[in-house]
Amino acid sequence: MKTYLAALLTTTILAISSASAQDFRIGLQEDPDVLDPHRARTFVGRIVFTSLCDKLVDIDPKLNFQPQLATEWAWSNENKTLTFKLRDDVVFHDGSKFDAEAAKANIDRARTLPDSLRRSELASVDSVEVVDEFTVALNLSQPDATLLAQLSDRAGMMLSPATFETDIGTNPVCSGPYKFVSRVQNDRIVLEKFADYRDADEFHFDRLVFQPIPDSTVRLANLRAGDLDMLERLNPSDAASVRDDANLQFMPIPGLGYQGITINTGANPRADNPLGKDKRVRQAFQLAIGRDIINEVVGNGLFEPAQQPFPPASPYNSPEFPVVTRDVERAKALLAEAGVERVSFELVFGNNTTAMATNELIQAMASEAGFDISLRPTEFASMQQEMQAGNYQAAQIGWSGRVDPDGNLHQFVTCEGTLNDSDYCNEEVDKLLDEARETPDVEARQELYEKAQAILQDDLPIIYVYHQPWPFVLSNKVEGFAPSPDGMVRLKGVKLAQ
Repeated sequence: MKTYLAALLTTTILAISSASAQDFRIGLQEDPDVLDPHRARTFVGRIVFTSLCDKLVDIDPKLNFQPQLATEWAWSNENKTLTFKLRDDVVFHDGSKFDAEAAKANIDRARTLPDSLRRSELASVDSVEVVDEFTVALNLSQPDATLLAQLSDRAGMMLSPATFETDIGTNPVCSGPYKFVSRVQNDRIVLEKFADYRDADEFHFDRLVFQPIPDSTVRLANLRAGDLDMLERLNPSDAASVRDDANLQFMPIPGLGYQGITINTGANPRADNPLGKDKRVRQAFQLAIGRDIINEVVGNGLFEPAQQPFPPASPYNSPEFPVVTRDVERAKALLAEAGVERVSFELVFGNNTTAMATNELIQAMASEAGFDISLRPTEFASMQQEMQAGNYQAAQIGWSGRVDPDGNLHQFVTCEGTLNDSDYCNEEVDKLLDEARETPDVEARQELYEKAQAILQDDLPIIYVYHQPWPFVLSNKVEGFAPSPDGMVRLKGVKLAQ
């Protein structure tokens, strides 16, 4: 009898514990790529990292820099030294301590690892110096107005140095409010609450479950069925029904980035075609695209037609480059000038509902101007790998955007840019954008970006199509969530109503 009662008591305790444990389930539009912040490049990966890997600094909803792992910072030496004071109460998920040595190790790894995608973001950093146990200084080769913004994202995320020789991408060890548990590719990523996090009481979920569901209709159906608590990026055609659903909360917010078409213009076999080799063909392709039509048909009025990488609210969005109006006859004339009548190429894009609708519309519009486009939807991370290898002709892909304008342009179009998948190279563009990095004055930077854009708008390695909002949808049980223009999911203070 005693044995039976003990077993019954144990079972009851486990059941109560299981019932009280609270998961928070987030539907993602794609599956993230490698979970190593120094080597990762997907937007959805950044959403996961926001709960997993703390950074030196963060941003608030008004895009102001806020302390995170650093408590304060200061510039000196004619803006060529940036010194951070660090928190003294932080441990990594493996129990090791975060200090200035760990910060130095991370920044050095991010700027020197051969396949790091943060190298161009940290190109100005000449050396990292440990001043004392909780003070680290970054010594720059030249002033860099963008550096603090870079360190508020993946370049500033801190991993446990003890894990540098392990496969970080499949088992990341950071210092955020949640720690890594498991991943099933294209199915789920599971994190659990880190009990030793400094503000652990402010994070109310025991586990986070990130579920990639590319079909936005299925993603929304899962939310309505109670199988998700939140989704990021709603299909615009569903916006009206979501607004009318009392069981859901619709929280759209203007973003910082864009959706565009990157064209392979490099010295590789896949670029050896009229689109890749002749800017007149790219100009014709741009003229074939009706951005306002895409906004009306696909965006349901939520998109903002784009001509440049900076969103309309940015002080760097220039009136010198208004959105190009669709002109089929002018497009045909440019193709004739280039000596071609019809141009065939493959357009690859992430396999999700909105991208499919957008690219089918682009295909139809471009056909009227002389373009025969074959569409190839593919898994998002795989597409990025193909682009990085130069194994594509054109790709419809977006960028989530950064606080500083440099983050939306420099690394995509400079000769050695780590995200320059078009393989575009123009020394004058490099010179102008490098100078803009070093210039703190807003008006002077605006002039430099306008000069660079004048060249880029003519060469068109990237055709900007629209600026996207971040349309979050949540169960009406979710309390305390505030959307941010960077599209990240910050869960401090967020709860589920009982």
